[in-house]
Amino acid sequence: MSVHCQQSPVLAGSATLAALGALVLYLAKPSGYGKYSESLMPAATRLPARAAWFLQELPSFAVPAGILARQPRLLFGQPATVLLGLFCAHYFHRTFVYSLLTRGRPFPVAFLVRGFVFCMGNGLLQAYYLVYCAEYPAEWYTDVRFSLGVFLFILGMGINIHSDYILRQLRKPGEVIYRIPQGGLFTYVSGANFLGEVIEWTGYALATWSLPALAFAFFSLCFLGLRAFHHHRFYLKMFEDYPKSRKALIPFIF
Repeated sequence: MSVHCQQSPVLAGSATLAALGALVLYLAKPSGYGKYSESLMPAATRLPARAAWFLQELPSFAVPAGILARQPRLLFGQPATVLLGLFCAHYFHRTFVYSLLTRGRPFPVAFLVRGFVFCMGNGLLQAYYLVYCAEYPAEWYTDVRFSLGVFLFILGMGINIHSDYILRQLRKPGEVIYRIPQGGLFTYVSGANFLGEVIEWTGYALATWSLPALAFAFFSLCFLGLRAFHHHRFYLKMFEDYPKSRKALIPFIF
């Protein structure tokens, strides 16, 4: 497989992801969707949240799944294809489950376009590396990096899905009011759903032991960490009785 690999786009894509993460932290502005969309983009053209999330997340599933589908049957069961399958599983859920259940606010089209381009580029980068560049030994399945990484990935995905469920139950259909999330890891942090996803991609980076996955995990930490920070500050301002012991993203620390 390695004969088809071009290292230059892999390195460029990974560097771009890391640079985007650093830029997000440097600008330190809340992303203009959800509770921040009205204040940051008051006159923006919007789509219903369900349609917007579906369209935005779709490339992250469709591009890797399409590349996987073109592989010879004998490659299935190889560590690289199994790991890419985990990536596809996350985005299958985000595309076909989360997007159809969300009760979020209408989504600015400008952010949808940015998200679509990002998801397409990242999906292509992760899939290209794993299918055409990655070389794993036969014993990779018993390597501690693989087993611990997959455990963290599944744990993080479970936390993310459970936290999203808690958030959905805070609102009845059509409501736009805010309530304090309770239960699960929301007991300890304001961004439990974001923490789950950070754990997920950290595990993925460990299991794949790859530069593209590490760059994506770094970007996710920067982007979701900053979003958790802004959510935490929002809750503290809105609710006088907001639990003072809660942190933004990491229990007891930050």
